[in-house]
Amino acid sequence: MYFIGSDHHQRPDSDQHFQYRQHQTCSQGHTSSLILQTLEGGSICLVCLSNLISNPNSPTVHVSYALSQLSHAISQPSFLHSLLTFHPHFLISPLMSALSSIEDEPLAKQMIDVIYELCTSGDCSIYSEFVARVSDRLSSGSLYWSQRQTYMLHCLGVLLDNQKNDPYSHIKDKDALLLNLVTGLQLPSEEIQGEILFVLYKICSIQHACIGNSEGGVLYGHSLRILYLSLEILLKSHRDDVRLNCVALLSVLARTGFFENAFENDVTFSLKEYPEADNFMETTEHELQKTPLNLLFAEAIKAPLLSSDCEVQTATLDLIALYLSCGGVSEKEVQVLVEENIADYVFEILRLLGCKNDSLVSSSLQVLDLLSVAEVAFKQRLAIGFTTLVPVLRHVAEVPFHPAQSRSIKLISECVSNCPGIISSSNVEEINLVMTGMLKKHIDGEANMLPETFTMVCSVLVALMKSPSSHGTPSIAISLQDISRYTIATCLSSYREHSFQMLHSLYLLKEAYEYSFEGNPTNSIYMGLRDCILNICEAKLLPWISMSINEIDVDIALGVLEIFHTILLHSDFQPKEFVHVLVSSSWFSFSFGCLGLFPTERMKWRVYFLLSSILDVLLGNDSGQSIRDVALHLPFDPIDLLFLLGQKGSHNQEVFCCQSAILLILYTSSLYDDRLADDRMVLASLEQYILLNQSEILGGVVEPLIMQVLVILYGLYRGLAKINYQIPYSPEAESTLFYIVAEKQCELLFKRIHTTSLKWLFQQERICKYLSSEVLRWCRHCIVYGNQIVDCNDTETVKFRELAELVASGDNYAAKLLVCLLRELVEESGQKHDIVLLLNTIAAITALFPAASGQLSLNEIAFAIQDLYNQYSSSAEIFNVTCQLVFTILHSVNSESLSDNEAWITVSTKLMHYLISTITEIGYTQEALLVMGILSLILHHSLHQKLVEASKTILLNIPLISLVNKLIHEACLKGSALFDHDETTQTGEGLIFLLLLNYFCHKSVHDILPGIENAQSLLDSDNRKQQSLSYISIHCHDLSRLLHFGSSPVKLVSSYCLLQVFQRITEEKRKESGKVTHHSHHIRSMTSILDGLIFHSDTRVAMNCALCIAMIEDWEKHDKETQVVKRDNWYRLITEEMVMTLAVPKNLASKSIMIHHMPAAHIAVSMLKLQQVPPWISVVFDDSCISGIIQNLSPSNITHEMVMLFRELLHSGYLESKHIACLNQLFQACRKRVYSDDIQDSCTEDTKNSVIFPDDPGKVYEVLINLISHESSSNEGLLEEIELFCQTLREAG
Repeated sequence: MYFIGSDHHQRPDSDQHFQYRQHQTCSQGHTSSLILQTLEGGSICLVCLSNLISNPNSPTVHVSYALSQLSHAISQPSFLHSLLTFHPHFLISPLMSALSSIEDEPLAKQMIDVIYELCTSGDCSIYSEFVARVSDRLSSGSLYWSQRQTYMLHCLGVLLDNQKNDPYSHIKDKDALLLNLVTGLQLPSEEIQGEILFVLYKICSIQHACIGNSEGGVLYGHSLRILYLSLEILLKSHRDDVRLNCVALLSVLARTGFFENAFENDVTFSLKEYPEADNFMETTEHELQKTPLNLLFAEAIKAPLLSSDCEVQTATLDLIALYLSCGGVSEKEVQVLVEENIADYVFEILRLLGCKNDSLVSSSLQVLDLLSVAEVAFKQRLAIGFTTLVPVLRHVAEVPFHPAQSRSIKLISECVSNCPGIISSSNVEEINLVMTGMLKKHIDGEANMLPETFTMVCSVLVALMKSPSSHGTPSIAISLQDISRYTIATCLSSYREHSFQMLHSLYLLKEAYEYSFEGNPTNSIYMGLRDCILNICEAKLLPWISMSINEIDVDIALGVLEIFHTILLHSDFQPKEFVHVLVSSSWFSFSFGCLGLFPTERMKWRVYFLLSSILDVLLGNDSGQSIRDVALHLPFDPIDLLFLLGQKGSHNQEVFCCQSAILLILYTSSLYDDRLADDRMVLASLEQYILLNQSEILGGVVEPLIMQVLVILYGLYRGLAKINYQIPYSPEAESTLFYIVAEKQCELLFKRIHTTSLKWLFQQERICKYLSSEVLRWCRHCIVYGNQIVDCNDTETVKFRELAELVASGDNYAAKLLVCLLRELVEESGQKHDIVLLLNTIAAITALFPAASGQLSLNEIAFAIQDLYNQYSSSAEIFNVTCQLVFTILHSVNSESLSDNEAWITVSTKLMHYLISTITEIGYTQEALLVMGILSLILHHSLHQKLVEASKTILLNIPLISLVNKLIHEACLKGSALFDHDETTQTGEGLIFLLLLNYFCHKSVHDILPGIENAQSLLDSDNRKQQSLSYISIHCHDLSRLLHFGSSPVKLVSSYCLLQVFQRITEEKRKESGKVTHHSHHIRSMTSILDGLIFHSDTRVAMNCALCIAMIEDWEKHDKETQVVKRDNWYRLITEEMVMTLAVPKNLASKSIMIHHMPAAHIAVSMLKLQQVPPWISVVFDDSCISGIIQNLSPSNITHEMVMLFRELLHSGYLESKHIACLNQLFQACRKRVYSDDIQDSCTEDTKNSVIFPDDPGKVYEVLINLISHESSSNEGLLEEIELFCQTLREAG
């Protein structure tokens, strides 16, 4: 047979040569023209050769040897050239004669090989004659089928396979040949059948190539016979070579449309028309049963599918694909194949061979894809073979653009969708892993993917998520995060070219979000999936659709909106952050933009339902139902919405419901400054709605929510008109609205409200009474403490900060309303609970916005406070809350806003009475400490000539003076045990506040009672027992004991008090130097204490002590310097320690070290200012030390104390020119740094204005100590010192 390769058997030349090789004639005397020379020197006589091979009686071995020699000679160019030039057709006849009579198979094959060599080497005429002669012999009726015919068939097959110069045209009697061939197909010999099938295959192929259709040529008349007989042979044959030829023939018939014709004619076929078969088979075998073609085909292909030859399997699968692809095959025929288990055979091929043969995998998947048309029947087979497809999917997914990728994914998708129950969790995980890998490679550019493959991947993933086996599988949820990112990233980059991909990606994203709620939605993995999808929507989809809405089609826009809507529909997991992102991006305007671009009912339904879900999330209480009820009746254009709003709704219930929905849409959009129309048009529509529907509103037809929304919207657009431009408005509508507000008691503060609307409402004096009651209700609803809402039953109320801003702004009645409400509650002896709530609210407002205290003070809150202390002094709760409010106001208010009225005098008197009685009876309670803080703040404001009379009342209160003296005396008697009474103990904490009160008293008395102040008397220890001070003060000796024995806070406040006294003594000495005297023994003990605290860990204490020492040194400057000499060694030690530390290498210096040694700088300066500078000064401040200090200085760590030190060194002549040059350069850079810091401080000034709420004594202490230590900014003092240095330098020059 042709497909089996022919071997050219060659033997080595015989040792003996032809005897007459050199003669011009052969041994038979044939002419030399018929003798051809070979390359080896021999010759071949064509006549002798012809006689030898054509003689049936010639020995086989001789013929074989002659053919081998001829074949060898033909391979020689010279011999071949001679043969083809002079005798091209000489050997045709003898070869044909020999082939037709030969019985030996090897010899026949050898002869066919020679024929093939002659045809391929010669011209077309040789090939044409061979084809004609062989076909004539096969067409001749004189010959019967025998083994010889087999060789002749094989020869024809070889010639036709060569396809040289249209061999089919050289067959003379085509009909007879085909008739003999078809008859031969009925013979029982598989060898003959195989040869005939190959010849028919080649004839069909050649005819199809030449004619191009199935209805031309002789073959058409025999097509049905050939078709049925071929299928019968394929059904019964056991040889793979016969099967292969049969499948090849059937494939050609399928391509040429013979199967389609057979289906159209719906015929069956019988062999009884071929009587020639009677000689070969019995009658029962002669006629085939009238079997339908589809069943015959199904049975015939089963055996080849199970063949061990992959080539046969592949060819059979390709045949099935051709069969299923032809136009005549209906779903019924496909179903027959499925019911005949063809799909099972294909799955078995895949199972046995796996992925070893790529072409076999591709063909198998193609067949399965075509069989899937019969959905019902194929579904069961697919479920059985599903496990076979999974490894195939993994194989094809690894190869980019694999032809079977799409089909494998499609089959997997169909199985997962149609047979979810048969898929295990491991299958789901494996498929999901493969799909994820494909998408990742696609997005990374490692392996691109066809668009249709991408869409099928999305379909598979969606089917997996819907499969019960995927529920509760964490790996699926984890991978879906990556999948969601991959798909969206892919589609956003190519949505213009492949918009359908975007639709599948959006559907996948939607299903992934739904999947996150399967199983346990609170699981962190599923929550992570939801967060991932929300992030994709916020960061990718929302910006993209906002920018590309004019470029995309309606389906994509609807897909994005559907995802957003799906996210909002899960009420148990309302993503408020996502809603805020939506509405903050002008979503309402965008939604109506979509309606303008895509005015379809589907878009309108989606837009309004999405807006209703936004309202559900933002407003709660199913607020969006009003929109859902009338969504299909609402117009597309927002201008039409306003027109509809301005109609009278009582005549048409549908219009009335639409108006409610419109008001909710306008209200919600206004909260985010999303304007849907011109402000003038909206205001006009609102006024028209109020005037036309006032009877319905007052009659209770309109829901309370809609009334609240109406008032808020009206206030917003009236407020906008007032801010931006003047818009004519209807006074009648305004009056009607105010009447509605007062009559219906709309709870405006219990809905979210735009700040502009809130301010406008609080600017309307006509509704102040209503607003007052609203504020009280709000205080009851939201428990405020400090500067935040501690408890609130409804998150949709007016925010506390918004209300506080109103009070602080001063351009409305909010502050006055609060004060009036408080006085009203006090005068009417209202509920204590209401008073406490209101006091907490006011205190929290002033703590959050200090400017609010000024507005409250301007509206006479002092009288309300006075009434509280008068009527509720017995109520500990109200007293405490009132004290917190007073402290907060006095701390945050600017002194200019305070007024010297009798109310503050009364308040001061009440507080002092409470303080004295409480400390005397109970001790230092927290309330008593807070009262001392309030008294301190009153005294502090007297420095600005405010609350002067109240301050005098405090300063001159004899019982309070006596109490302070008594308590200080008791503290001093404790001696060293006083250290254990720190701020954590009641005694220590009370002592700290007494010292603070003393500080502010001493500071205030100088300004408001200058005539009675005598600081010198506080220093005189000899006469202090006989002296009786007329104001609150503490003797220096007692302050020194407290400074020495007290805890760190006591030391700090005592040092400030002592410094304050010393400053007053210094001022008195400068004014009247002759009248102010002191004795060294009076201050000796104090100086010793002060010297020991120079290196205190709290630099404030150390600085205060250093300043006191400097003033003492200044007092003694003109006296004998005995005291100085005695302390000279100690001051040298302090100075040397400072210089050594500041002169260390630069990498050891820091700003903290500079600050720590600031007090020592004052000691050094005081030494430099002495009339006789100690000689050790020149040793300590030598050239190397000064240079080292300068090198460690930088614009960021220099302080005004250091500049002051260098100024004194310059004045004393210790600075050289190089030092001065370096310092000038440093000071110039320092100025630039200071100016830059001042600009930054001005930008952040607002953030520093918050006030500490005094709910703890520690916070009260922090406020007061900050007031004490607050001086001019460090930058300002630094610039002043730099300027003084430059002035000294100019004077020295």
